[in-house]
Formats: sequence, structure tokens, C-alpha cells
Amino acid sequence: MLSINELTYAFPGTGPIFQKINLRVEPGEFVSVIGPSGSGKSTLFKLITGLLEPDQGEIGIKGVYLGARLGKVGYMPQKDLLLPWRTVLDNVMLPLEVEGRRGSLPEVQKWLSRFGLSGYEKAFPDELSGGMRQRAAFLRTIMTGKELLLLDEPFGALDALTKRNMHSWLLGLWEELQKTVLFITHDLEEAILLSDRIYLLGGPDVQEWKVGLSRPRNSEQIYQPEFIELRRELERLIHHEN
Repeated sequence: MLSINELTYAFPGTGPIFQKINLRVEPGEFVSVIGPSGSGKSTLFKLITGLLEPDQGEIGIKGVYLGARLGKVGYMPQKDLLLPWRTVLDNVMLPLEVEGRRGSLPEVQKWLSRFGLSGYEKAFPDELSGGMRQRAAFLRTIMTGKELLLLDEPFGALDALTKRNMHSWLLGLWEELQKTVLFITHDLEEAILLSDRIYLLGGPDVQEWKVGLSRPRNSEQIYQPEFIELRRELERLIHHEN
């Protein structure tokens, strides 16, 4: 689904953020990207979307290496960026409007129900809780119709209890929709719980780490000895790289 080969990128007047890195995401995978602040996680997403262009290397989506990648993936940035003057329904319909597609209102209402937003169609963003705003923003991303979704710390601003609920919700939804997800997070438990594989940025090379947990998963697994040991392994890898 996504192939990054020998990618190099630097902002003007700075040293390289990436130096010939390689990364792959297979169809249907859930892959997380972790690393310290400033390691280039959000920059990587902007390169994948086409908002930035690499200095060297290539980025392929579904086997096609394109210079212009805008519109090829669904991208949800760190902030939900819901338009405050539009209702939940109008925000969710935005990708259809931008692409000139026509959406059936009953079909969209069915999606709203699946995302726990039924009854809030006419609500404005400032009337929603943090978790509901994130679900609305994620549904807007789903409505792009793209197979590859880039989620940049979607739960970073939520409290611990809401985040735990969102994990359970996202795991169930991902298994149902069978989308391919590349997910940025600072939360190691979140990365392990959700992911098939994890990429660690921040050193001279990108490190790949496989999560050995079977699916389906649930948020209660973070208390199990196997999960705790996996976290220890990941922490050892991070400390070794630093």
C-alpha cells in the first residue's frame, strides 16, 4: 500500500530530518510511527500526502510512484480542524463536496450512527466533547474514500479515560472497515495495543519493531504480563537507539 525508498528531506538551512530512510506498509496493516519530538513524524506525513516534496528518494502508493500525491490518502492532522461554522453533518460531507461527489443523506446518517454521532447531525463542533470531535474528524477522513489513512496523534489531547474508550472504538472499527492505517503517537501503550508493526524515528536509521499480539485486541490487555513485557522490549530498543 505504501513504499518509501531512500527518502531524504531537510528544511532549508538545516541538516537532514531524514537520510535515506525506508518504510513499508502492507494493505490492511495498522502501523504506528513513534519517536521523540522533532524526529520528523508529522513531516513524514506531509511528505506522504504531497504537501512537501522529498529532496531525494521516492514515495509509492499502491505501487505507483507519483510526484503529485495530493488527494491519494486520507489525512487526519493532530487537531481535528472541524470547521466551527458547519454542523457535524456538513463537516462530514465536506470531502464529498470538495471532490464533487454526491453522498446519499441516509447513507451518511448510517455512518454517523456507526461513529456514535447519531442525533448530533445539526450540532456544531463547540457543542461536542473531545471524543466526539475526534470521531467526527475521523469520519470526515473516512468519507474521503481512501484506502490508506494517515492519523497524526488523533487521541493526544484526550484524557486517559476517553482515550481508552477511543482505543476500543478504533480497534473495532478498523477490523470492520479493513482500512490501512499509518498512525503517529507518543504513547507506547497505544502503539503496542493498536499496531501490527511500529517504526521508531529519531536515530540515523528507522527501526522496525513487530508487535506479537494476536487479534482481536482490547484495552484490558495493557495489564497482562505479555503486554508489559512487550512494552519493556520496546523501551529497551528506544533507549538503545538514544
